[in-house]
Amino acid sequence: MLSHITTLYQTGGPVLMLLVLVSVFTLALVIFKYWQFRSAGLGKVSAIERGLEALDAGQESEARSRFQSSTHWLSAILLSGVSLKGREGMHARLEAEAEQALRPYESGFRVLDTVAQLAPLLGLLGTVLGMIEAFQALQAGGTQVDPAALAGGIWVALLTTAAGLGVAMPTSIALSWFEAQIDRERSFAEYAFSVLDMEDAPTPAAARLSAVQHGA
Repeated sequence: MLSHITTLYQTGGPVLMLLVLVSVFTLALVIFKYWQFRSAGLGKVSAIERGLEALDAGQESEARSRFQSSTHWLSAILLSGVSLKGREGMHARLEAEAEQALRPYESGFRVLDTVAQLAPLLGLLGTVLGMIEAFQALQAGGTQVDPAALAGGIWVALLTTAAGLGVAMPTSIALSWFEAQIDRERSFAEYAFSVLDMEDAPTPAAARLSAVQHGA
């Protein structure tokens, strides 16, 4: 193990070693975020949808049962919304609770974004440093420079750029997937809250009756 690390350091220098460490950390973070999303039931909205259908049909007890059986992060907020039906400012309160509930799932996004942006720059830095060393060797060798040795120094220098891109691209793809999941969850939460709002709205017949009573 130590010999492999030493070889890696001698090949790409400290920049390549740093990129390897960053890649290991990023992979661990991506695995953790995926586990976190799956544990919270993100994307698994079938039970919630059936509960909303029951709520639309006026079956409040069935809706509560569906929400309680779901492991989705939104289920507890919807149960609270069913209890708050009819109160002023319910929609705004539920939206605020949803935003607070989503915040832990967005943690780490900035780290992934930073890695996706800085990894290619680190790779480029390693390439520039390697090229400087290669041209210093060229200058020191004078007219007796071995072209093969110079080419070897250049490809080793370019190795860090390839490593930086190899870290940045998967990180960017993973971040885009996580952000898309969060956007879908926000959209679904807004739809669920609108269903609760519709339950609060009076039916046309009830609205006409209220108008007649107030007119009387």
